[in-house]
Amino acid sequence: MEISRTRLLLSLCMGIVAVSFASVLIRFAQGTGMPSLSIAAWRLILASTILLPYAWATRRDEIRDLSGKDWALLVASGVFLGLHFATWIASLAYTSVASSVVLVSMGPLFVGLGSWVFLRERPGALLVVGIALAATGSVAISWGDLGQGRDQLAGDLLALAGAVFVAGYLMIGYRVRARRSLTTYIALVYGVAMVTLVLIVLIARQPMFGYSLQAYGWVLALALGPQIVGHSTLNWALRYLSATFVSIVTLAEPIGSGLLAYLLLSEAVTWSTAAGGAMVLAGIYIASRAELGSRAAAQAGQSAG
Repeated sequence: MEISRTRLLLSLCMGIVAVSFASVLIRFAQGTGMPSLSIAAWRLILASTILLPYAWATRRDEIRDLSGKDWALLVASGVFLGLHFATWIASLAYTSVASSVVLVSMGPLFVGLGSWVFLRERPGALLVVGIALAATGSVAISWGDLGQGRDQLAGDLLALAGAVFVAGYLMIGYRVRARRSLTTYIALVYGVAMVTLVLIVLIARQPMFGYSLQAYGWVLALALGPQIVGHSTLNWALRYLSATFVSIVTLAEPIGSGLLAYLLLSEAVTWSTAAGGAMVLAGIYIASRAELGSRAAAQAGQSAG
């Protein structure tokens, strides 16, 4: 199926804007007294409550037709997504927000490496430059706050684990989305992620009930915006773009989150944030030229054939 560059880029922009609201909405929910792991669990519970019935009503035959291999990949992707949320959010209790964001943003490096090793997709020189520039910009965004957290090593390792898990989630999504509809994929993967997070919450003995209506309102917004719109848009793009490139685009999230924090939470924007943001955008631009250029060449080859 052919799709225009403009639609791809606009859709990715919409997805990044949606996921950029996540940190602000999480901050609002935390302000009501709801623990971070409970917030993550409710995010997936509410998203799955919406998507699973819809998927069963509209994609029942496709779901019944899933092979054992399909189910294995879907379950693995969902577990990776659930563990990503659990480790990343847990890291915030031990290290600074900036340190956590820097390390969890290393996902594109793991996606690039994993795609090379497991998917036999060797990144071109221009794509490597884009990854390096965007990753460097991500570090620059949070440079002034590195090392300010409690028990930093434990927090840093948790955030780094979050980067590895999100890389697995994106790489599996790239394989499954080539042959399965978006509705089936996201409903089942989010459902597995929900089960994963609920089990983690039970093990950690975090309470799920007894909070204000405002708290549940914030997590509902988190489910509708960053999860259903944001993550689902990125998963949609995996049918047309490489997992490496989609993961690079997610590095724009700290820029959007920083702007929203400035507007809604009155958090200052430092010079390092501005400079790092420019580097991230430059890296994404370079990577997009490489990705869309190779995509156009592939389409031209198919047309010629």
